[in-house]
Amino acid sequence: MSQHEPLRLHVPEPSGRPGSPTDFSYLHVSEAGAVRRPPVDTSHFDTQDLAYALIRVLDPDGRAVGPWVPEVSPAQLRKGLRAMMKTRIFDARMLIAQRQKKISFYMQCLGEEAVAVAHAQALEPGDMCFPTYRQQGLLLSRDDIPMAELMCQLLSNEGDPIKGRQLPVMYSYKRAGFFSISGNLGTQFIQAVGWAMASAIKGDTRIASGWIGDGATAESDFHNALTFAHVYRAPVILNVVNNQWAISTFQAVAGGESTSFAARGVGNGIASLRVDGNDFLAVLAASRWAAERARSNLGPTLIEWVTYRAGAHSTSDDPSKYRPADDWERFPLGDPVQRLKQHLIGLGAWSEQEHQQVQLELEAEVAAAQKEAESHGTLLDGHIPSAATMFEDVYAEMPAHLRRQRQELGV
Repeated sequence: MSQHEPLRLHVPEPSGRPGSPTDFSYLHVSEAGAVRRPPVDTSHFDTQDLAYALIRVLDPDGRAVGPWVPEVSPAQLRKGLRAMMKTRIFDARMLIAQRQKKISFYMQCLGEEAVAVAHAQALEPGDMCFPTYRQQGLLLSRDDIPMAELMCQLLSNEGDPIKGRQLPVMYSYKRAGFFSISGNLGTQFIQAVGWAMASAIKGDTRIASGWIGDGATAESDFHNALTFAHVYRAPVILNVVNNQWAISTFQAVAGGESTSFAARGVGNGIASLRVDGNDFLAVLAASRWAAERARSNLGPTLIEWVTYRAGAHSTSDDPSKYRPADDWERFPLGDPVQRLKQHLIGLGAWSEQEHQQVQLELEAEVAAAQKEAESHGTLLDGHIPSAATMFEDVYAEMPAHLRRQRQELGV
């Protein structure tokens, strides 16, 4: 008979379920300004502590403190705040549109707006983002992407630039450096590395930015991406958005319980950071640091953005079934919009009155865009792209067999 105790399988559990408050002590939150900022040309060995600490700039009073404070003008911060507010309003209206059966499906980025909007400010024209389905802030922070065009894609109507060939929220904008979103989780991470490698092979100056959620890091594409990025020193930023939940599965199930997702980068020979994703200034500073490394031939950087999915995973999800309903209100890192607003008010570059006025202006802007988009049709009225479009955009000249099929279809 064996003298050993029976083996036990460990199954991770979240620290909060419906009916009981979440214990967020597992986050290991560092004080604002307490984490060091190494030189850009540092080795991955020298970022081990940064993969477990939490880089933060804004203190509880909204002041920017510490070595990671970025050089940024109040005008740029104001633009960032407006973009986050617009993204949140856009999300809210599209959520209502889905409930009204005008669109089939929607996914919010509520509570995560700073991650995409601030990151966008660190990139340059020509850089390519390989996003997931919660980085709409990368597009909504730009002045050259009409909101009505985004909405037409959600509505799959006659004005949809993708002609109804993608699911809602899976945008594609080559001119904006926004690679087509894929419903197959993880694929975009290795694609970002491949694109970055191609840029280096061509002697270009453009870098790539790949995105993945905490849950999808369990996919093999994540690990393949890290290997190729390290081996070939690809000029890429590898973003892991740890919003604590992958649908109904807590982030610990993907491996975030006793370590951090950033630590996986260090283990693969990649400089890595763990950053407060609800701190606009911290996101901007870390993104610039990683972008400079990539553009200076210093290789990839992996960044874990610690944030919280405030809303449902999608319009098909009910988070009250698996987590406390008030979790977001008690999340230690707060609301990214409110934190940047507080900082700007402290600088004398914003006010409560202006905030309310901008809120009304943006609500009117989003409502006008929705009215324009819906003029091209919604799911309720059946104004969708013609069936003839399924035969287009594949060949430069349509072959005979496709012409016959189109004729048989009567379009």
